[in-house]
Amino acid sequence: MAIGDMDWLLLSILSALCLGGYDLLKKHALRDNAVPPVLFYGIVAKVLVWLPFVVLSSVAPDAVPVDYLRLPDISQRDHLCLIAKSALVSFSWIFGYFALKHLPLSTAGPIRSTGPLWTIVLAVVLFGEQPSARQWGGVVIILSAFYAFAWMGKREGIHFGRNRWVWYMLGATILGACSSIYDKYLLQRLGLEPTTVQAWFSMYLVVVLLPFYIGWKCRWWSRGHSFTWKWSVPLVGIGLLVADMLYFTAIRHPEALISVISPVRRMSVVITFLAGVIFHKERSNVRWKLCCLVVLLVGVFLLR
Repeated sequence: MAIGDMDWLLLSILSALCLGGYDLLKKHALRDNAVPPVLFYGIVAKVLVWLPFVVLSSVAPDAVPVDYLRLPDISQRDHLCLIAKSALVSFSWIFGYFALKHLPLSTAGPIRSTGPLWTIVLAVVLFGEQPSARQWGGVVIILSAFYAFAWMGKREGIHFGRNRWVWYMLGATILGACSSIYDKYLLQRLGLEPTTVQAWFSMYLVVVLLPFYIGWKCRWWSRGHSFTWKWSVPLVGIGLLVADMLYFTAIRHPEALISVISPVRRMSVVITFLAGVIFHKERSNVRWKLCCLVVLLVGVFLLR
């Protein structure tokens, strides 16, 4: 079965699994490593996969071996919209990478999983949507679980109100929610193909992130760590490529609901939480964190 013919809910579930693996690769790549080069080289690896298809689609479309990977021509307006998406995602990733580097996976993952909450808040504020009573119940449950995580984080020395990495992760999550709403606009309103969005958005990401990388290289600010090449650095980009391909294809489906896809994608937190406990030995308050995680996921799914 071709990826474009798969059920959008199945695509969302597969994307969540890949997203969990992507978060683990990020954590490995960032350990004792500088953030800007890890972020930049990961995106470059992703672009190198797309570049042959971008070139072939432009000069010899019939030479692209798979129809799904053939990129149609798009207008100047579409390119500007994709540049805007690249800028939005770049800031989200910069905040998220720094936060993930300094927070335990068992804390960072649950904070990130509150994304659907911010999606609903943005939909209410920007589009005047009216959530149902069930969805408001989900909001209350998520906020309660988040408060419980904050209380446990304080016991571990992570003060949510004063820890800047917590605020970085919250910022990354809110920007990610903005990106989710924007994705629906690009794929359903503008009618762009999933591969078109992913390929050009990735190309523009390199351009947007290049000054950030040059600033680190030229020591425009103090460095926390030097850069060490790891096998996981390029795999960060490849893992994101697969997760995004599944995600964008799911959203492009005419019956797809972003209010369902967003909560399903948050299931990736289960993978990062278990990995944090099993592989990174994050054993503090594990049982309580697990209970809070279950409660949080219940709240997330009530947002559907």
